Amino acid sequence: MKSAARSDGFTLLETLVALAIIGIAMAAAMRSTHFAVDTVADLKTRTAAAWVAQNVANELVATRLFPEAGASSGEARQGLQAFNWRREVSLTPNYSFRRVEIKVFVPERPDHAVARQVSYVARQQN
Repeated sequence: MKSAARSDGFTLLETLVALAIIGIAMAAAMRSTHFAVDTVADLKTRTAAAWVAQNVANELVATRLFPEAGASSGEARQGLQAFNWRREVSLTPNYSFRRVEIKVFVPERPDHAVARQVSYVARQQN
């Protein structure tokens, strides 16, 4: 007579290995999702900050002002977010042009520019 060992399910060891694999996969998926959410939030902030920099630069063009060399700063809101900006105007070899560098910061990190734009402003001829 032959005794046949019959297996109707998984052993405890097989079940624990399967649960460990699923747990590792779920942890990796959660980390990837968290990274994607952080990236989207950072991109949203950088895009809004770039718009602030463009607005500050376009204000000079729209008002037709020829800025004096030096620094100035201000605050702006874009969407629901507040920003601080700093504009540094410097001389160029050509007296009819000024170099304008605009840096935009979030109030929580005033030492890290989230957007930066450099443009040149020409003296208007009347």
